[in-house]
Amino acid sequence: MLRDLLQQRRSIRSFTDAPVSKETIDILLQCALLSPSSRSIRPWEFIVVDEPELIRKLSRAKEHGSAFMAGAPAAIVVAGLPEVSDVWIEDSAIAASNLLLAAEDLGLGACWIQIRLRTSADGGSSEEYVRETLNIPASRSVEAVIALGHPNQRMSQCSLDNLEWQKVSYNRRP
Repeated sequence: MLRDLLQQRRSIRSFTDAPVSKETIDILLQCALLSPSSRSIRPWEFIVVDEPELIRKLSRAKEHGSAFMAGAPAAIVVAGLPEVSDVWIEDSAIAASNLLLAAEDLGLGACWIQIRLRTSADGGSSEEYVRETLNIPASRSVEAVIALGHPNQRMSQCSLDNLEWQKVSYNRRP
């Protein structure tokens, strides 16, 4: 059940050295490419990174929150196409979320690393840093990088007892 998958999915920042197979990457990409988008425009591109040196470079894409990626055997960059759709951010985020859920379903660990509107370790734009590192044209906007690998540990799942039901209302906000 999807609810069970959502309950057990956690951001994983520590990975084993085991590589992620090409077949598994292909399944993840299928899940991303199957994502819904506004008017079925699909304003996204995905760049698979599995070269250790490139992954280490990408781990410096942000001032905080990306260094752990140096230990990931794979990453998928989610880039949007702003000239194609005005809701490329939302559509790219849906595709990235599907990547995270697919990784969990396949027994992998994964973590979203926000790139858009963030600062790199050298004080510049995280987006520019990723673009330069991977030769991404300026017409593409980098939304996020998803770090992937076999998890070094399993975290406890989220408790349904901790759901914030006070944030739900029906028909009108009280």
